[in-house]
Amino acid sequence: MIRKGVTESFGAAVSCLSTSHLTDEVIRRSKRMILDTLGVGLLGTSTPVFNTVLQCSQRQQALENSKVWGRPGLSLPPHYAAFVNGVAVHSMDFDDTWHPATHPSGAVLPALLALAETLPVKPSGLELLLAFNVGIEVQGRLLRFSKEAHNIPKRFHPPAVVGVMGSAAATAKLLGLPAAQSIAALAIACSSAGAPMANAATQTKPLHMGNAARGGLEASQLALLGLEGNAQILDLESGFGAFYPDYVPHPLAEVTPTSHYSWVLEDQNIAQKRFPAHLGMHWVADAAIEARVKFLEKYPNADLSQIKKITLRVPSSRYVDCPLPVSEHQARHSFQFNCCTALLDGEVTIDSFSKTQMNRSALKEMLLKVRLENPQDNHSSFEKMYCEIAVETTQGETFTACCNTFYGHWRKPLSHEDLVRKFRANASTVLTADVIEGIIYTVDRLDTNQDCSMLWSYMHFNKHMMNRDECCYSALA
Repeated sequence: MIRKGVTESFGAAVSCLSTSHLTDEVIRRSKRMILDTLGVGLLGTSTPVFNTVLQCSQRQQALENSKVWGRPGLSLPPHYAAFVNGVAVHSMDFDDTWHPATHPSGAVLPALLALAETLPVKPSGLELLLAFNVGIEVQGRLLRFSKEAHNIPKRFHPPAVVGVMGSAAATAKLLGLPAAQSIAALAIACSSAGAPMANAATQTKPLHMGNAARGGLEASQLALLGLEGNAQILDLESGFGAFYPDYVPHPLAEVTPTSHYSWVLEDQNIAQKRFPAHLGMHWVADAAIEARVKFLEKYPNADLSQIKKITLRVPSSRYVDCPLPVSEHQARHSFQFNCCTALLDGEVTIDSFSKTQMNRSALKEMLLKVRLENPQDNHSSFEKMYCEIAVETTQGETFTACCNTFYGHWRKPLSHEDLVRKFRANASTVLTADVIEGIIYTVDRLDTNQDCSMLWSYMHFNKHMMNRDECCYSALA
C-alpha cells in the first residue's frame, strides 16, 4: 500500500468518514457543544460588535440567503450569515475552548447552519452531527502537529488558523465533496487563515471567528466549482506549517467503511465556560472566590477595603495581564479585573462586564492592590496552569487559595443540568420559553431527527422583535 501524504490523508478522511463512524460519546459531547454554542451565539446578538458587522453585511445581496440568528425576517448571503453568526458566538468570549488551545465550535456551526439552509435536500440531524465532528476533528488533528499550539497562544489566534480549516472540512463534508475537492477546500481555506493575537481584548477579536466560518464555507463552495489549491498544503512548511515554527505533520489513519475511527473529541473533552471571559480567568475567579469565603468566614462583617495587597501567581501571558482595563473586552482578558470582581461579589457574571460594574470605585481601588507573579512551574497551558492567590489584610493576616481545575474545565465538565441552565439563561435574552425548549428538544434528538431545519428556524426568532399575532413553535414540533 502506498503511504498517503498528510494532505491526501485529510482529504480522504473528510470524504470517507460516515455516520457509522460516530460513537455514542462523540455524539453526546458534540450535542453539548452545539447547544452551548447556540446559546452564547444568541446572547452575542445583543453586542455592539455583532450589530456593527451586521450593518456592514446587510450591504450584500445574493440569490441564496440564510437566516441571521435572533433577527426575524432578516437573511444574508450564506457566507455573511456564517460571518455575523460566528461573530455573535465569540463576541463575549463565552464559547467553548479545547486543548490544544482553540475555540472549536464557533467556526464550524454557523457555517454549517448557513450552508444547510440553502441545500435543496436538507440534511438529517445525524448528517449535521457528522459534518460538525469532521470540522472539529480537523482542528484537533492540526493542533497536534505543533508543541507550541499546546500553550496559551502568543502569535496567532487559533480559531483564525485551525478554525477556518475546520469550517472548510465541515462544509465540504456537508456538500459531499470527494477527496480531491476536499483537499482543494483545505488549500483554499489556508489562504484565509491567520490573525494576530494583538487584536485580542478588542472588538476585532470576534471577527476572527466570523472570518473563519465565512472563509471555510467560501473555500468549500469554490472547491465545488472547480477551484484548486496546493494539493500538499498540510505537508509543507510554506503551507499550513507557516503558522507554527515546530510544525511536524503526520498522515491520518486510513478510513474505510467498516473501520473504527478514533476521534480526538473522544479522547479530549471540551471546556465550557460559566461566565464570558478568557478561559484563564476561570482559574482566577475560582481561587479568588475561595479566598473570599475564607476571609468572610473569619470576619463575617468585614469590609473588603481592609485588603492591603493581593498577589496572583499565574502563568506569564502578556495579553491577559491587564492591570486597569477600560473596556469590556479588556476586562474579559484581565487577570486583575476578574480576581477583584470575584473578591468583591463572590462571582463573575455577564453583568460584571457592564459599564456600571466596571466603574465602581471599590473595584478601581482594589485593582491597584493586585500584583502578578509568574512562577516557573506555572506553565502557559490550559492543561497545566494553576492560579494561586494570597490576600493580605491591613491587620497582617493572609488568606490563600489555589485553583488547579475550575468547574467547566474538560477535567471537570459542567453537568448536563448546568449546561442546559446556561443555555436557557443565554437564550432567554432573545427567545421565548417555548422556542428555548424547542431548541433543547431538537439538539437532544439530533441523531434521530430526519430533518434538522427546525434548528435554524428556531434561531431566527427574537421575542423583542416579534409581532403580537406571531406564534412560536411548540417545544415538541
